[in-house]
Amino acid sequence: MPTAEEVREKIRRTLEEYFSLEDELRILEKDRFRVCIFGSARIRPEDPTYQGVYDLARLLADLNIDIVTGGGPGLMEAANRAVRDARNEASQSIGLPIHLPRSQELANRHLDIKSEHRRFSSRLDEFMRLSHAVIVAPGGIGTLLELLYVWQLIQVHMIEPRPIVLMDRSLWRGLIDWMKDTMLARCFISAGDFGCIHCVDSREEILPVIKAELEKFLAHQEARPDPEGAVRAEEAARIIEELDRKQAT
Repeated sequence: MPTAEEVREKIRRTLEEYFSLEDELRILEKDRFRVCIFGSARIRPEDPTYQGVYDLARLLADLNIDIVTGGGPGLMEAANRAVRDARNEASQSIGLPIHLPRSQELANRHLDIKSEHRRFSSRLDEFMRLSHAVIVAPGGIGTLLELLYVWQLIQVHMIEPRPIVLMDRSLWRGLIDWMKDTMLARCFISAGDFGCIHCVDSREEILPVIKAELEKFLAHQEARPDPEGAVRAEEAARIIEELDRKQAT
């Protein structure tokens, strides 16, 4: 029978190997621009919010942008279904479903890539490894967890900065106002911590945020010496031009 200390050491070695492999995977996956969409699993297709997320994801998929979700029902399904409906082979529908012992939340059927998880921690880490921008649609405790996780990682510089777009001001404004009025006033957070947060009500407000992040991605890709980086830089430039056109119409 192994001792507690031996088990802890085995866990430590396993985690070291996991994070090493994750770094290798991040390098292999760095040539695609991805937007992560968080949101409620409870919202049904007849809800206007479902259609709003679908329309946004469809627009991004038409621009060859990959969409990453939790891979479940509700708003996750809306985003993944939009990518599939776009029938754009250059855009991928990615889902990270989680196994919940007391839930019947199954993966939706609109995924090109499915990566299942048994722990929220590993799932959240994969969300961050894959995404260049995060859109947080209306949701509950799980969506709030995802929002706060990415926000804190940005705050403590454990991941590269990226925009966090909060859809529906009426839902999120109360939280942001409370944080500014209470947490900021008591110096638990800094004013600069809100720099990555963008509260919006329409996809027209989202496009400039995505465009700005695409431009950063483009600059990084152009600096890469390998041919694949140059190809993705050209693609990013094309997407930016298309975003400009859609904003003008």
